[in-house]
Amino acid sequence: MPEFKIGPLNHVGVAVPDLEEACETYRTLYGATDITTPFEMPEQGVKVCFVNLPNSQIELIEPLNEESPIHNFIQKNPKGGQHHVCFEVDDIHQAVEEMGKRGATVLGKPRIGAHGTLIIFVHPKNSNGVLIELMENPEGHH
Repeated sequence: MPEFKIGPLNHVGVAVPDLEEACETYRTLYGATDITTPFEMPEQGVKVCFVNLPNSQIELIEPLNEESPIHNFIQKNPKGGQHHVCFEVDDIHQAVEEMGKRGATVLGKPRIGAHGTLIIFVHPKNSNGVLIELMENPEGHH
């Protein structure tokens, strides 16, 4: 297996208190016209949509309820803010193994993310205060 390294930036996750309002901001302020229909992910406690850009995406994330992992973030940052940065990887299980070997803290087990592929999160303390999402490459996904 080739040595593990991150692939392309897939998206930047932005936590928001109001998804519709955030979509409107990207539409009117930035002229973004390609925005996916918001959908709920109850198992993750979030409602999400993607602002499609020529080279990447912005994932807008609204908490569904007080149990949502995003809820605390919004409590601390009432206007919202950058929540995570997501990079693609070829094999999520290799990523988990390598993160452990390299001394990083993986939060939880691999699970299905908003793109329908396996994801994990690496603790912000390992990455200069940035929560990193690693997502199995959607093209290589079976």
